[in-house]
Amino acid sequence: MLKAGVLGAGHLGKIHLRLLNQSDKYELVGFYDPNKENALRISQEFGYKYFDSIEDLIAAVDVVDIVTPTLSHYECAVKVIKAKKHIFIEKPISNTVEEAEEIVNLANEYQVKGQVGHVERFNPAFTAVKNKINHPMFIETHRLAEFNPRGTDVPVVLDLMIHDIDAILSVVQSKVVKLSASGVSVISETPDIANARLEFENGCVANLTSSRISLKNMRKSRFFQKDAYISVDFLEKKCEVVKMKDAPKNPGDFDMILQNAEGVKKQIYFDNPTIDSNNAILDELETFADAINNNTTPVVTLEDGTEALRIAHQIITNFKK
Repeated sequence: MLKAGVLGAGHLGKIHLRLLNQSDKYELVGFYDPNKENALRISQEFGYKYFDSIEDLIAAVDVVDIVTPTLSHYECAVKVIKAKKHIFIEKPISNTVEEAEEIVNLANEYQVKGQVGHVERFNPAFTAVKNKINHPMFIETHRLAEFNPRGTDVPVVLDLMIHDIDAILSVVQSKVVKLSASGVSVISETPDIANARLEFENGCVANLTSSRISLKNMRKSRFFQKDAYISVDFLEKKCEVVKMKDAPKNPGDFDMILQNAEGVKKQIYFDNPTIDSNNAILDELETFADAINNNTTPVVTLEDGTEALRIAHQIITNFKK
């Protein structure tokens, strides 16, 4: 088992501590958090070992799980990598693209593995249909959340939309060649609602909307491709795959048939996959352990996290134009 330590014991950090502690692929060694009062309380309540310094924690483990505020990701990652320890780092990978690129370069130089916590890649509704998403040409996403003061120190693009940016990049696999965006600050100092349009080199277009001032939560994506429509509900963990094929010469009474202006008939049918329930955070942590143990490429690489951050910052820069 890989020895793991956690940096940061806030809301998400406590979840990571619990899951690493129950995982069969890790031995949770302990954690560090600069808020000593909070750290000692967590240590006493759950029995996790508290380290007095980041350096002591790093020295005691094989893998460091960085679940600190985004502004400290770079500093923590550099210390971990230079100690030749593997890093799991929460999204976004860092505060700036330059910092993210430096993390990537250092990880390559010190030959350590890294994974970024874009957890929606492990959402069972998305994993169930990902292999059915083939050359999508139009994508629409809505990620809406009720207001929560936690996270409003960054624009909604880095807080919410970056999930959809990463998921889209993982299935389109083409370069963004044109981008337009708008954002509005309603209650925070940074934009609370944003819309972006991404145009890819292969002709695909993606329209993304994110809000953290909505009256209800929604996390839905729709993918349109030749002869298929695929919808993913990340919140409800549901998906739907609607396909079309040439209509039979003698359709049945209950077959759904469409005929276009040229007289071509198509049959609509559903190809909904089975969705296996899972814990997406546990899955992302354990697949990282597999990548280390088997010397394979992590599911969400440091380069993936950097590219998602790059597009996110381009969107934010576009707000000012």
